[in-house]
Amino acid sequence: MNGPAAIELFREKLRAVVDSHALNDAEVLVTVKPLTPQEAIGDPLRRDYPIIEGKERVIEAEVSGSRGQAFTDSPVNYMGRLDEVMSMALTAASDRAIFLAVSNAVLERLGIVEGTTHCKDESPELCATEIAASARRLGIRTIGLIGLNPAIADALIQEFGTINVLMTDLNPNSIGRQRSGVRIWDGRAKTAELIRSSDLIIATGTTLVNGTYDEIMHLTSSAGKRLVLYGITAAGFCGLMGRERWCFRDQ
Repeated sequence: MNGPAAIELFREKLRAVVDSHALNDAEVLVTVKPLTPQEAIGDPLRRDYPIIEGKERVIEAEVSGSRGQAFTDSPVNYMGRLDEVMSMALTAASDRAIFLAVSNAVLERLGIVEGTTHCKDESPELCATEIAASARRLGIRTIGLIGLNPAIADALIQEFGTINVLMTDLNPNSIGRQRSGVRIWDGRAKTAELIRSSDLIIATGTTLVNGTYDEIMHLTSSAGKRLVLYGITAAGFCGLMGRERWCFRDQ
């Protein structure tokens, strides 16, 4: 792949928005903190979400009273100015998570993007059902899920059947296991095969944090496949870059 990474192109667009609203001139302060599972997702009906099992955390950024969140397996606290966040190297996953959470908060504050905080309680399962129903309305046969979300995975399998759903994940504890009769593939080795074999690809927005988004975007584009991101992490990115995101219960 040639050219800047997608997150760098996003930063260029975000910087133009920030400059046009003179946010840097005001030396806007930014705070970022990891949330507890209860703070992030409330009390959902099921308990097998990665955030509840401790495999991931949600970090929340606050910018002038507006909030934005992002998922990461490298949660950190951060306090500084917006211009400092805009100048981060973005070479580490922890920095990318901070940047995306802050960008979500900034774009929510400016009224450019909505739904930058995670849904809670029963809403994640309701969202998963709506995602599966939206995919079914497209008239597709096979669907690929990149990044295991248990509610979305089960909803897709119920809607499309085990033979028509493919899944990859990067968590070693998930790879090779069965999910409602569907084997979870290793995302490092099998993502290209998943994309070739699927009519629609639904990928977690956390791919922007872990550095896999660009390859996924390249593979789906080359194969002429439709890529949809899900989750709050990609809210600002999709809103500003014109990418498709399904997140029906965000707040």
